[in-house]
Amino acid sequence: MQAVTIRDKVLSVGEHPDPVAGVGEVLVAVRAAGLNGADMMQRMGHYPAPPGSPAEIPGLEFAGEVKECGAGSERFAVGDRVMGIVGGGGQAELVAVHERQLMPVPEALDWAQAGGVPEVFLTAHDALFTQAQLRCGERLLVHGGAGGVGTAAIQLGRLVGAEVFATVRDESLRAGVSDLGATVLDPNDFADHGPFDVVLELVGAVNLPANIQSLDVGGRIVVIGVGAGTKSEINLLALMAKRARIHGSMLRARPLEEKAIASRRVEQEVLPAMQTGALKVPIYETFALSDAVAAYDKFAAGGKLGKIVLIMTDGD
Repeated sequence: MQAVTIRDKVLSVGEHPDPVAGVGEVLVAVRAAGLNGADMMQRMGHYPAPPGSPAEIPGLEFAGEVKECGAGSERFAVGDRVMGIVGGGGQAELVAVHERQLMPVPEALDWAQAGGVPEVFLTAHDALFTQAQLRCGERLLVHGGAGGVGTAAIQLGRLVGAEVFATVRDESLRAGVSDLGATVLDPNDFADHGPFDVVLELVGAVNLPANIQSLDVGGRIVVIGVGAGTKSEINLLALMAKRARIHGSMLRARPLEEKAIASRRVEQEVLPAMQTGALKVPIYETFALSDAVAAYDKFAAGGKLGKIVLIMTDGD
């Protein structure tokens, strides 16, 4: 099979042995695979694949058709449209994955949209509702609202009746983020618009002191992105006075059981809204698998709203 390949920080598309479906797994013919910040970090050598995942093939999310079912696999049948998350290996023509990590693709989604769903919507849903326990009527602040997880989080917050705010540094992207249902704020003065019940931190440590300042009593901060730094000095007295909580979360290296639970929650609580059109999957641009290097360069250049997705040869 052909797959995106990273060797010694050099990105290419190369030939790899076809994976084999093990016990409880299915073999999926991939039609589309989204790009994410973790792929950029892996390309630079900063975020290696967890044990058990292909070390040289990036890709945390994909969508495609079931080609074969391994022993004990009974949730899906050959030909079913599925999508899911993996620790790596998603940007390939074939991927073997445990059936419990898979979700059915809603009929309303095409392959490009489906390929951009799993990682960002599972990450956003887990952070907002499992970690931060966001509720109807609360005020949510999303840092980095134009990215994949940001656009997912904004829509999920609105879906449950939260009042959503988002910081967006690129002024050209602010109107698009506003259209998703967020009040767009300048990253330099967001604290003036608090208090917030939940802050989803997708940018990094640079925001942490102001995040605490802007929290309401009992507020929660969930950190799932650190591109703008990993270290910050905080006022613990301020944290104590507000009875606030700071969570950190990563999805990629979690065990199968936790990924399966997160997938079932998204399947039950998110996918129906995608079928009706209440939730959208913004697509910025698609690239053929053979043009993966150009896709990665486009992602790294920034200035995008929505997902960049690789489309395999038989995709539409």
